[in-house]
Amino acid sequence: MTNNNWHSAEEIQTIFNRIAPVYDQLNYLLSFGQHRIWKEMTVKWSEPLSGQIGLDVCCGSGDLSQLLARKVGKTGKVLGLDFSQELLAIAAQRAQQDYPTLPLKWVQGDALNLPFDDNTFDCATMGYGLRNVTDIPRCLRELHRVLKPNAKVAILDFHRPSQPWQQQFQQWYLDNLVVPSAKYFGLKDEYAYIMPSLERFPQGKEQVKLAKEAGFNSAVHYPIAGGMMGVLVGTKNC
Repeated sequence: MTNNNWHSAEEIQTIFNRIAPVYDQLNYLLSFGQHRIWKEMTVKWSEPLSGQIGLDVCCGSGDLSQLLARKVGKTGKVLGLDFSQELLAIAAQRAQQDYPTLPLKWVQGDALNLPFDDNTFDCATMGYGLRNVTDIPRCLRELHRVLKPNAKVAILDFHRPSQPWQQQFQQWYLDNLVVPSAKYFGLKDEYAYIMPSLERFPQGKEQVKLAKEAGFNSAVHYPIAGGMMGVLVGTKNC
């Protein structure tokens, strides 16, 4: 099963390079400032401990990476990976300005071909990235591969709610808030991908199934924000 046949990996990379300068502002506007809470929940579910090595895939401007780094502390290390060089530059600049002592390293790379050895990381996070990869099962297999035994990954993303009234609200939200906000920043076309990506994105039960097929011994999906968001947590037990 593949995802997002409507865009190639190169096209998606170009989109995120273009939106990089206003990525944080749009996230704040489009989530009513709640995205920080959702990210903190995601990091908590990945169960990072002091001194561990963490990975944040599709790290964007580095919010999850920073939260993860605070949990592992100065004796740990966190690698933030993204395929957008522009977003990585912003992530590095923000981290240096706000938290220069955090144990962070930034890596440009592909979520479908992680440039790390097997059994490297004690915990991992991914925010708003799984929906945009071109091959979800392969991405999950790569995450499983690089995690150590007993490690967890927590994956946050937008979802299509199951209830009709929630779907109607989400459509209104996208039409009346997301599109106008993106248009204000001159990025209407770049944000037009959101609804098609939501329609193609597997629901919670399907994500759990895909995670188990990728090798995770246990997987749980937690719907949040009225079902418009969700966190998939996978545990590698062997």
